[in-house]
Amino acid sequence: METKNQTNLKEFILLGLTDDLELQTLFFATGLLIYLFTLVGNLAIIILILVDPHLHTPMYFLLRNLSFTEICYITTTMPKMLWDLLSGDKTISFSGCVVQMYFFLTTAATEGALLSVMAYDRYSAICRPLHYTLLMSQPICRWLLTASWTIGNLNAIINTSFVFSLDFCDSNKIVHFFCDIPPVLRLSCSDTSLAEMVTFIISGSIIVITVSLIVLSYVFIVSAVLKIHSAQTRTKAFSTCASHLIVVSIFYSTAIFTYMRPSSSHSVEQDRFISLLYTVITPLLNPLIYSFRNKEMQAAFLNIFGKKEHVLL
Repeated sequence: METKNQTNLKEFILLGLTDDLELQTLFFATGLLIYLFTLVGNLAIIILILVDPHLHTPMYFLLRNLSFTEICYITTTMPKMLWDLLSGDKTISFSGCVVQMYFFLTTAATEGALLSVMAYDRYSAICRPLHYTLLMSQPICRWLLTASWTIGNLNAIINTSFVFSLDFCDSNKIVHFFCDIPPVLRLSCSDTSLAEMVTFIISGSIIVITVSLIVLSYVFIVSAVLKIHSAQTRTKAFSTCASHLIVVSIFYSTAIFTYMRPSSSHSVEQDRFISLLYTVITPLLNPLIYSFRNKEMQAAFLNIFGKKEHVLL
């Protein structure tokens, strides 16, 4: 019997979240609202930071770029998933699957790197306030941003290359709603141990290094804040870090659960549920948790809205 390998496999079928037609309609409506809210929320953050001079600081420069990354991140998966739910056409070409995985892995690793850079920014502001403008100067901010995207691209190039160098036989049905590493590896008739090891080493190293930098930053931050005598100042210092810690916790807990487990422990249903958390919920929560509860962002919004209202009157 002739095997079907990657050279003649033309397409995959994404089985999605469910086969139930009623649930598909509900998922489409919910998914569309989430996607639109995510786009509008993150675009609003970007615009506010660009137009308000008070937000032209390193912290908000990084936040603006995080919002841009979140838009790219959710756009790699959500439009295709919504189209599949609406049309019922769940096919994705072989090359389309490669491209989707590449951009997803790029934006995911870039976001992780940016979150660690934002932790460094908080460390610089709280622990080294006299040197903050030097430590987070514009050239350094741009260099850190470039390094984050470079890490994301290298992660994607290496992992995608190893995954799609495998042979794919018999079934082309991906039990997932997008082309992620674990469900695609399940379809391969080749020995996937090398690809799994590469994913564990490359993605695992990025996770370990970025999480270690975040933890180290917060060890210094907590130590510095506890030395402050004023309770009000301590509360203010911790509040500037709270939103970042919430986003970090959600993002990294799901990433570790997905990419740092052996394939034998992967459950199809678990993977799909966890994937929803880090591909859909995290980008959705960014404008809610990280920005719109921020007093400076609220002030910028009211300032711009107030100016527009004054012009209209």
